Amino acid sequence: MQAGQANELKPQDVDFETMNLQVGTRLQLITHRRVKPVQHFSSLIGYIKDEYIILKIPMESGAPIALAEGERLTIRVFSGIKVCSFACTVERVFARPLFYVHVSFPTSVQGTSLRTAMRVKVDLPAQIQGSGTHNRPLACTILNLSVSGALVVSPYRLPADEEQIALQFSLKAPPDDQEVKVSTRAAIRNVNVAKTAADTDLYTYGLQFIDLDPGHYTLLQNMTYEALLADRQKIV
Repeated sequence: MQAGQANELKPQDVDFETMNLQVGTRLQLITHRRVKPVQHFSSLIGYIKDEYIILKIPMESGAPIALAEGERLTIRVFSGIKVCSFACTVERVFARPLFYVHVSFPTSVQGTSLRTAMRVKVDLPAQIQGSGTHNRPLACTILNLSVSGALVVSPYRLPADEEQIALQFSLKAPPDDQEVKVSTRAAIRNVNVAKTAADTDLYTYGLQFIDLDPGHYTLLQNMTYEALLADRQKIV
C-alpha cells in the first residue's frame, strides 16, 4: 500500500455512526465462497438501525452477482478518515428488476484510522473567488483533493489578508459519470509561490473546506476510496 500504509494506524472497534453512511455511499462487498475472498463494488440504498442494511447487488459482466440467503459477507467502507469493515449475512435478495439485497445490521464495526484525510491526485479546472478578487472568479487548477480540503494552483495572487474564499469545481458522479458542480467555502491554510519555466509566478493554496455539502462529501469520499482500492498511485 506504500503511502496508504504509512498513513494507517491499528484497527479498533468503532461505532456504526463513525462510518458516516449516506445514501449512495460507495462500498466494497466481499464474498467468502472460495479460498480467496472475492471483492465487488456496491453502494448503499439505506438502512434501519439495529435491523438491516439495504445494498445494491453488485454487477459483473452486465449481470448481478448471485447471492444466497444466509451467505456470509464482509462490507468495507471508507469514511474519509477511517477504513471501516464489518461482517454480516444476506437476509433477503430482491432480484429483477430491483437488484438489491437486505443484509444483517452489524453487531460490531472495525475501523482503521488514517493519520490525515487521504488526498487523491487530480487535475481539475476550478475557480476561486473572494473579496480580494472583487468577487470575480479566477481560474485555478486543483492538484489534489480530500474530504477535508484541496490544493490548488493559480497564476493569480490573492491578497495576504484573504482568509476565506469560494471554490467551484465539477466532479463526475457514478454510475453514469454525470457531472456534479461543487461549490463550497474554504479557509486558506497555507500559500506558496514558485517560478514557472517562463519565469512567472505560480501560487499554490492549501484549502480547508468549510461546511461542505453532505452530498459532495459523499462524492469525494467515494472518489478517495476507489483510488485507495484501484489506483494507489493517485494517493498523496
